[in-house]
Amino acid sequence: MAGAETLKARLAEGATRLARCWEICRKDGTRLGFTDHDCALEFDGLVFEANAGLDAGTLERSIGLSVDNVQAVGALRSDRVSEADILAGRYDGAEVRQWLVDWSDPDARLELFRGSLGEIRTGSGRFEAELRGLSEALNHPVGRAYLKTCDRELGDAKCGVDLDDPRFSTLGAVAEVGDRRALTFYPGAEFDPGWFEGGALTWTDGANAGLDGLVRADRASGAGRELTLWAEAKAGIRPGDRFRVVAGCDKHIRTCRAKFANALNFRGFPYMPGDDWVTAYPRQGATGGETARYWAEARDE
Repeated sequence: MAGAETLKARLAEGATRLARCWEICRKDGTRLGFTDHDCALEFDGLVFEANAGLDAGTLERSIGLSVDNVQAVGALRSDRVSEADILAGRYDGAEVRQWLVDWSDPDARLELFRGSLGEIRTGSGRFEAELRGLSEALNHPVGRAYLKTCDRELGDAKCGVDLDDPRFSTLGAVAEVGDRRALTFYPGAEFDPGWFEGGALTWTDGANAGLDGLVRADRASGAGRELTLWAEAKAGIRPGDRFRVVAGCDKHIRTCRAKFANALNFRGFPYMPGDDWVTAYPRQGATGGETARYWAEARDE
């Protein structure tokens, strides 16, 4: 606050020693600093690169819970920002901060904006990014949903499945590449067919290091296994690229019980009455459809 008060006092003097600084902190921990001043500035242990080609439009602030909105536009001048990294998703959701700074004394500064990067578009050697304010998080639904399927992510605290258990995850290296969606590897253990369908794959090195993908299909391929991803890898896949893949979970009680032996931690409502009970009426020999099958399973537990 002392720095902000100092800056306000200098603004009252009519001084014109002002510059804007931006910090981008990616989810992998990489911090980048930029300024529209003609010389680099430094504060908070970060050097803010000058003449990086970054500019931000007028910040629209609103009262209440509306989302602050601003566009950042820049030319890809900085060696630290590449179009390949943007397309690979390394800047998706990155934290962004913006300051108004007295370039003669960077400790005299005022924070103007704090939020995250939204949609990013590239083309013709430039990029355009949407900056979303902190109130954006209030637009995301929270709480539990009344569904037959589980509402937790496999391996989180309420799920309780240990993904470090070799039964549920394995490390692998790409042996053969089909395209950006398909790869073959040789796991060090035996897994049932389709074990990894619906699971998450995380690249640990190569051009995609740190990025994730979802497994669409898992099939035997000779002595190895062929994985097909739902979406193309952001960068090219090469033989030898290493990754970690975890077992797939379709979030149904049958899978939770048979595959993970974790039915006690199941976070869904598998035996809730189905739509067929709304219009049902007593009838001799009737089974009750899908809902009856769920109740039969409940009695068998």
